[in-house]
Amino acid sequence: MNGSNFIQEMLNKAKTLNKKVVYPDAADARSIEAAGILFKQGIAKPILTGNPADIEKVAKENNLSLDGIEIIDTNYSIWLDEFANTLYEKRKSKGMTLEQAKEQVKNPLYFAGLMLDSGKTDVVVGGNVSSTGDILRASIHTVGVAEGISIVSSYFLMVFPDKIYCFADCAVNPQPNAEQLADIAISSARNFKSVAGIEPAIGMLSFSTNGSAEHDDVTKVKTATEIIKKKAPDLNVDGEMQFDAAVVPAIGRRKFPNSEVAGNVNVMIFPDLDAGNIGYKITQRLAGAEAVGPIVQGLRKPYCDLSRGASVDDMVSVAAINVLMS
Repeated sequence: MNGSNFIQEMLNKAKTLNKKVVYPDAADARSIEAAGILFKQGIAKPILTGNPADIEKVAKENNLSLDGIEIIDTNYSIWLDEFANTLYEKRKSKGMTLEQAKEQVKNPLYFAGLMLDSGKTDVVVGGNVSSTGDILRASIHTVGVAEGISIVSSYFLMVFPDKIYCFADCAVNPQPNAEQLADIAISSARNFKSVAGIEPAIGMLSFSTNGSAEHDDVTKVKTATEIIKKKAPDLNVDGEMQFDAAVVPAIGRRKFPNSEVAGNVNVMIFPDLDAGNIGYKITQRLAGAEAVGPIVQGLRKPYCDLSRGASVDDMVSVAAINVLMS
């Protein structure tokens, strides 16, 4: 799959899977318009959760159709008792009472997460109104973290006309330790393959290449690389390496002569959030790549956190990506 038609191919693949997508930040014109596109183009079955009167008011004010879109009233759903009991069981060890659970499940973010947890939907896409903190809390409390993964993280797909890269983590974790960095890499590589259909070649990025410098930050990346090789021996990974050694074959061969991936990396794992966030924005703004994401990963099921500045097109494409991850 090349970059020039990546988004359309992804939408086409999603159409064949007949999945359900919930937008919990539903009283927003972008959610309603994105849901309408999912329905009209047959990408997925759209569901909006929240107060129907509020949703209908926004739709009317913006001249948007609700045809084909299921709306679930989170205050009066037949699933409230079921969801309250489920949430109580998940959170009682943290001090939540059943009465608190009964109130919490009326929150559209939690309601959507419990729909996902119980198989009543396949994907949740929020964050166009809610904060990242609210999305992550709701997703972790309802869906939970994937087995064998120590951390919830995120990745971007950086789309060029002739190539697609995965960048992680660029949005969630400020200072991951070595084990967490390894799990970010494993999640990113597997999701990159499932979404883009491309065999991942993972580069563990650093200011050092193959022992050229000594520092605690370099040791962290080296340790993470060894953890990946033991934990996921099926993945192609090397590190630590500088960015030029990761993407330029001649430099990769010179700086890291025994590496199978140096010079050909397509999954870039940044050592911390400073590097990741700066790196993806430089690539987007100066190199002109389309940045698709951030896409939350490491959860048991796909619950996505959008930027609050997300466009309708972003909300559609991210829904399709999560359908392919589901």
